[in-house]
Amino acid sequence: MTRRAVLRARAPLRVSFAGGGTDVPPFPETEGGVVLSSTINRYAYATLRPRDDGNVTVRSLDYGESVDFGVDDPVVLDGRLDLPKAAISRVRQLDDALPTPGFDLFLHTNAPPGSGLGSSSAVVVNVLALVARHCGIDLTPHELAEVACRLEREDLGIPGGLQDQYAAAFGGFNFMEFHAERVVVYPLRVAESTLHELEHNMLLAYTGHSRVSDHIIQDQIARFTGHDAETVAGMRAQKQIAHAMKEALLRGEVSSFGDLLGQAWKQKQRMSSRISNPHIDEAVEAALSSGALGAKVTGAGGGGHMVLVCEFERKHLVAQALIGLGMTVSEFTFSRQGVTTWRVPT
Repeated sequence: MTRRAVLRARAPLRVSFAGGGTDVPPFPETEGGVVLSSTINRYAYATLRPRDDGNVTVRSLDYGESVDFGVDDPVVLDGRLDLPKAAISRVRQLDDALPTPGFDLFLHTNAPPGSGLGSSSAVVVNVLALVARHCGIDLTPHELAEVACRLEREDLGIPGGLQDQYAAAFGGFNFMEFHAERVVVYPLRVAESTLHELEHNMLLAYTGHSRVSDHIIQDQIARFTGHDAETVAGMRAQKQIAHAMKEALLRGEVSSFGDLLGQAWKQKQRMSSRISNPHIDEAVEAALSSGALGAKVTGAGGGGHMVLVCEFERKHLVAQALIGLGMTVSEFTFSRQGVTTWRVPT
């Protein structure tokens, strides 16, 4: 028997600058959503090690949990590592010729669950790409993202948007449009000097609390379908700001980009009363008072990470203020590649 190669994969996490929430159905079907985001140097990692006994083991370092099942057994979605199990099941649906030998799958993400950085979708895209390669199936970034969206929203019934799957699959700075029947991804050619200046001036701050995005998203959906005027206005304003931020980015206007980031946060809060809380409000106020040009939660809200654009000479003061509020502050760089798989050299 030919010995199968050990495979690895990584998919980048993302920061969302504007438009988040307009990618959540039913808004795209009725008004069309847009999101501006970029992937960063935080990743979901996976290793696939073939085995010859016809079994599959999935082990997650993040959740401290593992599951085992036969490679030909129906996948049981019982709340234990359902995302990777559903991804494996989806690949089997794409091609019934899943190799008889099983495999061990080891997963780790260098951001906590509920980080607001799209980590769950990055895990799904990562597992899909890795298991598909193991099975000899070639999927384009669009196909990976589409399958991941169906898996999360239909197979598992998880409320949410569509941006995270496309960010993890494509990588880089992207302006995405969400329509009733299709998603269009426009990769942005941002000048090197602009990227360096943004990296020079930006911070990530972990609030110390994960967010429960399903409650926030369900509230947002209910408000939109109920024609709540504030929610609808906030979502429409998000779209306008996303377009303006894209233009500022392409023109290299970092200060304007930072100001618009703050505006995006104000409009996002109109979409649901659950998006912010006193801890986040205090952190945003402290950051702006210390020299941040703009700050917002990157994700559904309620916790997770904040992304900030600062005046560089005062960035350290912003960091100190947030650390004083119990947050974990870090710098980051942008990632240009989407999900990547490779064979381990033997």
